[in-house]
Amino acid sequence: MPVAPTLKEILNEQSGDDVLAEAFREAESPEPAEEGTPEGFCVECKDQEAHVYCEQCQEDFCEVCGDMIHRTGRRRLHVLRSVAKESSARKVDGEASHESGASAMDQSPEIDDESGSVEGTDAQAAMMDSGAFSVNFSSQSGKVETSGGPAFSDWITERAKFIPLRLTLKERKYLRLLEAALNVSEYTDKIDVLMYGNKTKRIVGQIKELCAILSGLVLASDYKAGQTLFEDKQFEDNEEFFQKIFEIGRRHKIMNPEKMRNEYGKLMFLLQDAQTSEVKRMLNLSLVAPIKTVHSVLEALGTTYVLEDEMVAVATREIVALGKTRSQIQLETKQKERAVEYLCKAYATIDCPAEVIRQCLYSIGDNHAYLRFTRDSCDRMIGYLSSLFVPKKAESESLSLAILLGRNGARLTHSHESQYHYVMQTLTLWREMLHDMFMLWHQTDQDLLAPGNTYRLKDTGQGLNRVQSCPRVSKSVHTILHRTQRAVGRWVGSSMVHLGDRNVPNALVFIDKYNQVASILNPIVRVMEFLEGLERNPSSNPDAADLVERAHGGAVAAKKLILADFFRSAFDGSGADNFFDAGSCIDGRLTSAWNWCSTIEKKRYFNVFLLSGFVGFNGGPEGFN
Repeated sequence: MPVAPTLKEILNEQSGDDVLAEAFREAESPEPAEEGTPEGFCVECKDQEAHVYCEQCQEDFCEVCGDMIHRTGRRRLHVLRSVAKESSARKVDGEASHESGASAMDQSPEIDDESGSVEGTDAQAAMMDSGAFSVNFSSQSGKVETSGGPAFSDWITERAKFIPLRLTLKERKYLRLLEAALNVSEYTDKIDVLMYGNKTKRIVGQIKELCAILSGLVLASDYKAGQTLFEDKQFEDNEEFFQKIFEIGRRHKIMNPEKMRNEYGKLMFLLQDAQTSEVKRMLNLSLVAPIKTVHSVLEALGTTYVLEDEMVAVATREIVALGKTRSQIQLETKQKERAVEYLCKAYATIDCPAEVIRQCLYSIGDNHAYLRFTRDSCDRMIGYLSSLFVPKKAESESLSLAILLGRNGARLTHSHESQYHYVMQTLTLWREMLHDMFMLWHQTDQDLLAPGNTYRLKDTGQGLNRVQSCPRVSKSVHTILHRTQRAVGRWVGSSMVHLGDRNVPNALVFIDKYNQVASILNPIVRVMEFLEGLERNPSSNPDAADLVERAHGGAVAAKKLILADFFRSAFDGSGADNFFDAGSCIDGRLTSAWNWCSTIEKKRYFNVFLLSGFVGFNGGPEGFN
């Protein structure tokens, strides 16, 4: 009986006579650099610069691919060396530009754990560029500070590629018409059902019905404009109009994730179906146009150099009133207004009027406000965890973060120290996700609406869902995950990311899950701020201070009690009943937090939440129900 060749023999095979080895190379191994892989780039993904060299595989990899390929089996024993340690003959004279932000777990001895850099390579720039650690938005001044990372002009130019352009007044009118049309549409009820018949015809009929409703609403709101658009014309004659109005809805949702909660799903599923070749052929038009961003608008007008002006940092900063006098606020407001006017006058052209530049600057300011509302809540919770709890030993038994499988619904067993690191790494991961949320939104849009990326209607245990692969989102999420693992050093639990399966069927479900992080954390932060106010000045609300003192032993004790319970129960793996589907996996961590939110009314400290003005985690009394 012939013996199957080992992996090392296959990789070291030089002759072309071994059919098995040749077939294995074609199916599993990356192509040689001289047959398609650019020199100096990763042989696996072919679009990232090579940072490590495997002595056994004798191939160059980027850090993410190198880590993923060598994470299990015998490949874990392979020796990975930094490309910088190889002979200078392997160095490429002209380095191609590459997407930054890709970093992997610490597996190479050349990695400096404290600084997070790799000596002699461009890994530091790759990690810092477009990463959350490169820029710090001060909560006091709103100024942008960079430390060891890219300049603000480089950072904002790259980020502007994903910042949606703020809607104009006319676009907002169209948005209201689109929301009204989607509100009465029964698209998903008619399409996403298991029934026999021609589904393509049903899709075309529903799309034409929605377009007819939109046409009628536009005509009713502005007769002259509607007459110009629709008189003696077919649907395909107004392709540009329908593309514009659907793009407005997609762009508005990215900047306002709490809006269009029901309508957005119908919109994306409609456009998803409209991208199929059969529907396009029957409609004879395309309904999808690229989302307008700050960078795309300025690039089309040839004025992207506006973002290189240092005054952009002043013109777009968010003015936060916390801890400032009225005179300070007025001064910062005037400085911001003068900076905006200066940039509009200095860079306005015939093709790019001042109003467009002003709109772009305000859109960047909206980005900063979005980060403060979403990402900064994670920063606050990380601060509370590190300042009120010690990883090595719990202050008392009641403040211990230890959890035990089967106790109080927990599905994991962690010591106090393990749970501390588990919570810290999860909050850090959420922070990184929210920092790059605009980029993930755009990639979600691209994955959902990619013409060749079909879906399957499948019962996932939570009803019928569209199961679709998410290649772009998956690549970015794994990059963010490895960057987080590199930052926290120690990783507790599973690092599995569910995308395109029964747990997270498609990119729309993924993006919706992580949009809830701020809704979970912000109410807790507000409760902490309320208790801190009572701690500083009990006389400001003596009745509340007296109740907290009698029921919980004071404001400080109440803070620790609430946070200890949250860090235990919201991160106990109760997302599902097995290790891989949820529990400690990347998505299960968030599901566990949802479960904690659903039981908030049963907590003995719920009265403190009510005193702070809490009405629900979902922006209303209904909570998550």
